[in-house]
Amino acid sequence: MGANVVVTAIVIIYLLLMLWIGWYSSTKISTNTDFLVAGRRLGPLLMAGTLAATEIGGGSSLGVVQNGMSGFGLSAAWYIITMGIAFAILSFFAPRFRAATVKTVPEYFRRRYNKSCGIITAIIMLFPLVGLTAGQFIASAVILSTMLGIDYQVAVIIVAVVVTVYSIMGGLWSVTLTDFVQVFLIVIGMIIAVPFALRYAGGWSNVTANIPEGTLSMFQGYDLFGIISLIIMYTATFSVGQEAVSRFYAAKDEEAARGGAWLAALINFIYAFIPTILGIITLALMNMGKFSSEQFADVGARYALPILAINTMPAVVCGLLFSGIISATMSSSDSDLLGAGSIFSNDIYKAVLKPDASSQSVMKVTKIVMCLVGVASMLIALFNTQSIVSILMFCFTLRAAGSFFPYVMGHYWKKASSAGTIASLAAGTIVVVYLEHIAKGVLFGFKFSQPIIPGLIAAFICFVIFSFVMPPKEETTELIPEEDD
Repeated sequence: MGANVVVTAIVIIYLLLMLWIGWYSSTKISTNTDFLVAGRRLGPLLMAGTLAATEIGGGSSLGVVQNGMSGFGLSAAWYIITMGIAFAILSFFAPRFRAATVKTVPEYFRRRYNKSCGIITAIIMLFPLVGLTAGQFIASAVILSTMLGIDYQVAVIIVAVVVTVYSIMGGLWSVTLTDFVQVFLIVIGMIIAVPFALRYAGGWSNVTANIPEGTLSMFQGYDLFGIISLIIMYTATFSVGQEAVSRFYAAKDEEAARGGAWLAALINFIYAFIPTILGIITLALMNMGKFSSEQFADVGARYALPILAINTMPAVVCGLLFSGIISATMSSSDSDLLGAGSIFSNDIYKAVLKPDASSQSVMKVTKIVMCLVGVASMLIALFNTQSIVSILMFCFTLRAAGSFFPYVMGHYWKKASSAGTIASLAAGTIVVVYLEHIAKGVLFGFKFSQPIIPGLIAAFICFVIFSFVMPPKEETTELIPEEDD
């Protein structure tokens, strides 16, 4: 009973700390630019922390532990390593992203091509963020309810309220600062857990003696094509996802943007093996008979790590680890929430509905939309309507397939046109929808595990062809000026 009280107290202190950071950040906000892109003042360290925390979610912690113990072995680390490779690739584009001085991706499309491209992109990118927020609320709530033994619905409300409140109070400032705390909680909490799990297993030699041959292979669960597919998917989604690319916009200068991307890559490379090793240790414990699959049968193998912690670690370590695991999902949901509010206020309200809106008015609309998205995501999570989440998560692939090349190449290629952009958006969307819902991943006899790859190919071909056939009136990579308040 005493141990449970300690664990619960640590998690409550962590949640209160997140709310305090939200309040503190709100004192630093005076304009819409402050709220949406943290006043463009982030140095490489803060950038790296918030970039890494945004992309290290439940799948990168609990999911990798599960994969490590269920057939992937050491190769489960590729799920996170490939994120690091994607950040390293993006470091070469980061200075151009920052130099554009936009607040959102749709704003770039509007100022680089035309208003129609901006509106289409805003719509394509808004809905996935609702699904991503709901998905992270669900993951956070299941973790919280499993670890603290509270009702799932209560956990959903706690998570939704905490994340929505601190995100609304301070915008990207609070999201950045909370992410910075969260990424270290994730990494440190996991690192501290390893020696306790190893000691319970009787040392690494005991672990290796009780795992199947090939478990320590880096290619047991992923082949080369699978690894390349993940790199392509992450590079495409991180490039155009508002929840990630807003960090590049918020960098204090081009060098900070590049340095932040490299540091985020380094964090991913280091972190990748920690949940993987914990998964392998869990597998060994099960094979030794010290740990039974029945112990987490009620919550599923995905939540093996919290159950392992409860059985093998002191209360204080459990509290830190649990806070870290909750951090993994919360640090993703706050970015998704802010992304949705940013795109609606900046690219629908300001650009279409009320062009003469003041900075304060736009910031107010951002907060209102964030509140609405937070409530909608909470309701979806409360009823755990996975079908809705699946539909919205599917949009995650859609947004990247069609928008990647017009966005990235638009920074470099003067001949890129609005006709090519619309053709790219249409082609990427059609191919992904066809593969996902009609052909079940099969195209011309080939099976694609990631529909985004053929979607990107089709989008690229259409983008280039239509840009040549229907060229821009003026060949330039410069953006139409807009007031940056």
